[in-house]
Amino acid sequence: MFHRSERLLLRPIWPEDWQSVFKGIADEGVVRNLARAPWPYREQDARNFVQSSIDPLFPRFLITRAKDAVTIGCIGIDPMETGEVELGYWIARPYWRQGFATEAGRAALKVAAALGHKHVHASHFLDNPASGKVLRKLGFASTGRVLQRHSCGRGAKAPVAEYALDLESDLAEVMRAA
Repeated sequence: MFHRSERLLLRPIWPEDWQSVFKGIADEGVVRNLARAPWPYREQDARNFVQSSIDPLFPRFLITRAKDAVTIGCIGIDPMETGEVELGYWIARPYWRQGFATEAGRAALKVAAALGHKHVHASHFLDNPASGKVLRKLGFASTGRVLQRHSCGRGAKAPVAEYALDLESDLAEVMRAA
């Protein structure tokens, strides 16, 4: 599945993408804000990631700049144990503070709605307030809960703020605000 936004192309992650994934994520400042990526992040981790199987109802995308196919990061919709879905993403450091996370998030939420998902959850580590700002721009509302979540990159649990978005009612408002 592909999705085009104003500046970005979200596309499937292919095995030959391992080097661009590695280049973008092999940065402790990126990995420490993720739950599942290990630190240090090695080439084999990138190879394993790009070769992992994907359920079509829970797509993962390589975020690329539409004008030149440069890799910006990754974004995906993952199943949760509750049966709902979670939005997760990372943006390579050279592309921080340029609106790419918000733009990719809007695109991924459109895909989630098209796939029939009704509610999406997300969270951010408390020491990463920039991600919270992105989630609020996307229309996510804080649940008021702060949970402890394991981060492979940190090697420990850390507090996360939890957010939720009702795609049936909130997505249309978010897209109008875009």
